[in-house]
Amino acid sequence: MTKIIPAIDLIEGKCVRLEKGDYSTQKTYNTNPLEVAKWFEDHGIEHLHLVDLDGAKSGEIINHKVLEEIRKNTKLTIDFGGGIKTEESLKIAFDSGADKVSIGSVAVKNPSLFFTWLQKYGSEKIMLSADAKNQKIAISGWIEDSDQDLIPFLEEYQNKGVKYATITDIGKDGMLCGPNFELYKEIKSFVPKLNIIVSGGVKDIADVQKAIEGNYHGIIIGKAIYENRIDIKDLEKIILGSKS
Repeated sequence: MTKIIPAIDLIEGKCVRLEKGDYSTQKTYNTNPLEVAKWFEDHGIEHLHLVDLDGAKSGEIINHKVLEEIRKNTKLTIDFGGGIKTEESLKIAFDSGADKVSIGSVAVKNPSLFFTWLQKYGSEKIMLSADAKNQKIAISGWIEDSDQDLIPFLEEYQNKGVKYATITDIGKDGMLCGPNFELYKEIKSFVPKLNIIVSGGVKDIADVQKAIEGNYHGIIIGKAIYENRIDIKDLEKIILGSKS
């Protein structure tokens, strides 16, 4: 069953969303991320994508206290990303309660360190975060472009042991225009063993159903929930239905 994974993006400890990763488009939805996480859990959600946008921008984890609070007060499986660039920051993430971490910039800029972590912690805990702009990888909170082509990059990392990858089309993110399912289909045809987590642009419950029909590993939903384009009760029904 495709995992339903709401996102909480953090700036200064608040629950926010951006458009296309542009920090100048910040919109704050809640000043209490724990409240949001508990609300998700109360509606049957089991997984959370928690992103430290301050950390992604600065290169070091900033919002680990929020991670700690959510860990202590919910049973959610937390995938944490943003600002994990060193062994020390990775340790902070795990010590603060992350079940899994999403690694983006290090995988591009320092592959040897990424694969050291993959070997040490395993593919269930170290996930690849591949954010793409026009099929090129972008890093450092999407501020920096690289010359890496997305699909060859994913092929290489799958062949070296990566099992899970959150793949975001930056042009879609926060725009409520629907995910780039054509891109995901193409990736599946070239990198069939990779467990793809759809991310960016989810606009309605039909997009969620499309991800389920496409048998993707998970789908990350952010703005559509906060803007009431998707009713949390509809997600609850899907989760309950998958267990019956």
